Amino acid sequence: MESMPILTYAIMAITCIISYAAFNNPSLKSRLLFHPNTIKRQRQWDRFLGHGFIHSGWSHLIFNMVTMYFFGQNVELAFKVYFGQTMGAVHFLLLYFVGMAMASVYSYFKHQDNPGYAALGASGAVSAALFASIIIYPGSSLMIFPLPIPIPAIIFGPLYLAYSVYMSKKGRDNIGHDAHFFGAIFGIIYPLAVKPDLVLLFIEKVKNMIG
Repeated sequence: MESMPILTYAIMAITCIISYAAFNNPSLKSRLLFHPNTIKRQRQWDRFLGHGFIHSGWSHLIFNMVTMYFFGQNVELAFKVYFGQTMGAVHFLLLYFVGMAMASVYSYFKHQDNPGYAALGASGAVSAALFASIIIYPGSSLMIFPLPIPIPAIIFGPLYLAYSVYMSKKGRDNIGHDAHFFGAIFGIIYPLAVKPDLVLLFIEKVKNMIG
């Protein structure tokens, strides 16, 4: 029986439910925000994960979940092929949730004494899934409205990071744009660490793409 990306769908569903709840509940949103100063003062380490389940609005949520839908399931199914159903699921959950936490470590140390800084969103974890998928399937693609043609993942990834860097420099919202970059780095390192032969497979696939 062919495996289904149940974990990807479950993560998306739970994220949408909690994000929607936070849209209408400022107290919930405030409690889950990634707020380094509060983490430092009150030892609320759960915020390293909690912020990944809330978003600044519908466009933020939809963008992250569409990206997760296209690329998260690729990684989940690939991991289950590489490592078996149980360990594949474990590796996928580690990629997503450790990636979510690790993506915010830089921001924590940078802003731990800044009470005015806060961030939210699953961007770090989604970036980890996105770049893990690029490592595994560099030839996959994503349709982005209103562009009429699919964008190869190997091109979409750098564009995604460029957008994140640009928005991080603007600093006009509470989206964890810094987390995009560090989530991406984790998404590259993790699959290569647990399955080193992906390096040669990636190189071979890219060679085939460019002829």
